[in-house]
Amino acid sequence: MVDLIPREHLFGNPTRYGHQISPDGRRLGWVAPYEGVLNIWSAPIDDLDAAAPVTTDRRRGIDAYAFAYDGRHLLYVQDADGDENHHLYAVDLTTGERRDLTPIPGIAAAIVGLSRIVRDRVLVAINDRDPRFHDIHSVDLATGARSLVVENPGFAGFLIDERYAVRFAFRNLPDGSSQLIARDGANWKPWLTFPPEDARVSGAENLDAAATALFCRDSRGRNTAALTRIDLASGETRVLAAHEEADIGAVLQDVETHEPVAYSVTHARKSWHVLDPRFADDFAFLETQGLGDWYPASRTEDDALWIVVARADTRVGEAAIYDRRAKSLRSLGSARPELEGAPLAPMCPSIIRSRDGLDLVSYLTRPLDAQGPGPLVLLVHGGPWARDSFGFDGIHQWLANRGYAALSVNFRSSTGFGKAFLNAGDREWGRRMDDDLSDAVAWAVAQGVADPARVAIMGGSYGGYATLMALTRNPEAYACGIDLVGPANLETLVRTIPPYWEAMRAQLHRAIGDPDTEEGMALIRERSPVYFADRIKAPLLIVQGANDPRVKKDESDQMVAAMERGGIPVTYLLFPDEGHGLVRPANRLAFFARAETFLARHLGGRCEPIREAESSGTSMQVVREG
Repeated sequence: MVDLIPREHLFGNPTRYGHQISPDGRRLGWVAPYEGVLNIWSAPIDDLDAAAPVTTDRRRGIDAYAFAYDGRHLLYVQDADGDENHHLYAVDLTTGERRDLTPIPGIAAAIVGLSRIVRDRVLVAINDRDPRFHDIHSVDLATGARSLVVENPGFAGFLIDERYAVRFAFRNLPDGSSQLIARDGANWKPWLTFPPEDARVSGAENLDAAATALFCRDSRGRNTAALTRIDLASGETRVLAAHEEADIGAVLQDVETHEPVAYSVTHARKSWHVLDPRFADDFAFLETQGLGDWYPASRTEDDALWIVVARADTRVGEAAIYDRRAKSLRSLGSARPELEGAPLAPMCPSIIRSRDGLDLVSYLTRPLDAQGPGPLVLLVHGGPWARDSFGFDGIHQWLANRGYAALSVNFRSSTGFGKAFLNAGDREWGRRMDDDLSDAVAWAVAQGVADPARVAIMGGSYGGYATLMALTRNPEAYACGIDLVGPANLETLVRTIPPYWEAMRAQLHRAIGDPDTEEGMALIRERSPVYFADRIKAPLLIVQGANDPRVKKDESDQMVAAMERGGIPVTYLLFPDEGHGLVRPANRLAFFARAETFLARHLGGRCEPIREAESSGTSMQVVREG
């Protein structure tokens, strides 16, 4: 029998990850613990032993940051206990001085752009004037002085050139289409429209450095999104790249011209394709280094050095500095070196055919000692406009190590597989999207992987909703379920979205129904698990962050109350200092310890004893014990 991998090695703080290189190539940054809390660290590239923390947060942690082009400042965003009202901060790497560049209560700020030309300022989106819409401001990095660039009259966002001039805006229309609007002096005029069936797959991406060409992902007239180039003067459109099975994924741009030089496509696995011959040797070299589904995470301004990250099923976030001139890799280590030599299980991509003929790209991880059918945990991703992909997955490894097969399924509505697949999920929440999950379980049973009497379903956000809906719609199919921040009532979900999601309301209505229409309200009630809680037979664990702005605490409260009225057992865990997911390591470990005990009780897998570190320091409240 394989050794148990400690939960802390899988879900505790990583040693270091999120490496970035400064534009001038002189410094590295990364995220690592400081007094047990994740913070940003930095060091000269030629003296990593001189690393020091740039931030010293002692509560929630910080992991989103960027180097400014001025060679002096590092920028990062942080919210309070998961409320997603992020502020933007600047740290002077020379003096250590920290400044809140958005010191306004109750706002949500985000970096819009950093420029090689306007090096002393950063573009910031701030919703202080109207909480629904973010205006664009230019902020001086040294002084914090702020000036308005453009007021937002109701747009979803803006497209801005390197000189911080606003060129286009994005607008979502009531019918679900999206529109690119050109700025003409003080006026705006419609310039390009993506119909409703294309809007979630297509869109403008970036301008070239001269602001004479626009690059788009465009699925009009085809199923998958192609990479296109539009000449702004003539309107001539040219397809640069396309793939029959998947949308164009990441695009690598020339650091000076912003023209695409390479792109990735991810169907079951990721592949890179070179557009510019100058980069052919780079990709050829990196493909021979055993990096799995690797990606470039950061590049210097002269493009001489890259940070590349290996993404393989049994290699854990290994980063390296790639020197393009020397064609060499300098390892920066693994995010979790304690897993080196651990009994990690391989992940196998599989294509599962749905009952109505769709290909569901899925990923299966089985216990290393699996023989014949055994317990299975079906993992449902959030979004639903997201996707699962190949690579190291801590939850897959945890489950496989405890004796369960783990299966992740890209059900209809998942992104990356073309507009037909994505749009096939509209009005199908809790119906054909749930059918896809059932079909995946049936496949696992037919393949001799799963014991049909020992199948669990687990997910967060939309995956939490899918868990609740599956237990109400197929009460005999699952032995238990775990719902993390999943909506239970689609009406209250839509009516309480964060104000700055207003621009995407039409797309939500297109997907799940408009609660302000009789037809839409009927659909919403039919697809809301809170109204069918009395059908649940399997044990259920519900987990909620009290400060979640997307799926409010009331969603879980409603579901628990409905189950209590029916006398149905449910366990409810509440985390007062979390939002849409669990960030603090003490809370993550406490949750996974409880989840592991829950699964072992109902599926019969192995269970590691709860360690002292997993029972102390957490804010977890057991609101109800089922």
